[in-house]
Amino acid sequence: MTAVAHEYGRDLRIADFIRDEVASIIQCQMRDPRVGMLSVNDVRVSKDLSYADIYVSSFDAQNAEQREELLQVLNKAAGFVRSELARRHSMRTTPKPRFHYDELVESGPRLERLIEDAVRADEVRHDSEEDDG
Repeated sequence: MTAVAHEYGRDLRIADFIRDEVASIIQCQMRDPRVGMLSVNDVRVSKDLSYADIYVSSFDAQNAEQREELLQVLNKAAGFVRSELARRHSMRTTPKPRFHYDELVESGPRLERLIEDAVRADEVRHDSEEDDG
């Protein structure tokens, strides 16, 4: 196995580990009611393993203001999350968590509707062309 493939696999394993552990830490150990029901959707770890960008979404955060408040709470708790992560692994360093709101969760259904609308419009146009022809 090449060094590049090995490092790539390591990044993914670390990101998966962090995703699972952060979800557990938030669900079981954070007591802030502003967090609510939270989903950890993705984690991207920097090449030097100094940062972990954590993408979350929440059904409780209905608007931009609530999402911003959620991110503030999570980013203020980043030190706590990092220390809990450090207890759960044997790596030399623990990446510093940086929380981001995952907009794809909300934009996914909207994009799906747009695609369905475009397909329907195309089918209608195609059917009307056949009728004319």
